[in-house]
Amino acid sequence: MAGSDPIYAIGAASKQTGCHIETIRYYERIGLLPRPGRSASGYRRYGPEHLKRLAFVRRARDLGFTLEEIRRLLRLADRRERCCAQARDLATAHLRDVQVKLKDLRAMARVLKAMIVQCADGTLPDCPLIEALFRTPETLVSRAEASRP
Repeated sequence: MAGSDPIYAIGAASKQTGCHIETIRYYERIGLLPRPGRSASGYRRYGPEHLKRLAFVRRARDLGFTLEEIRRLLRLADRRERCCAQARDLATAHLRDVQVKLKDLRAMARVLKAMIVQCADGTLPDCPLIEALFRTPETLVSRAEASRP
């Protein structure tokens, strides 16, 4: 039909959005993506709105949002009168989670650096790095912080 929106098979939708085929099917199963129509031979047929929604989900995943957070954002996006305050609140809570993770990652980096330093030139008979992995995390963090300049 001339002038109608393009229709994509799942492989083409995957290429257009960068989402794996199995991921697209999964998003359909859990309700993040509406089930597409089917061709006469039973193949899925995705339209531009499906691709737009897949791009939204992929970008949100890239930013670290959970599937449940994405579900809530999509509910807001689907409403005619969107409440930006709710989206902002969700993003603010997510930012706090990211900041906590960054703090944890910095602590892990300090621990790894301290463990690598303990290995010296790598010729010790007992590897301090391997021994450190047998210790509790609390011991490692306290040792890393004690060795900080």
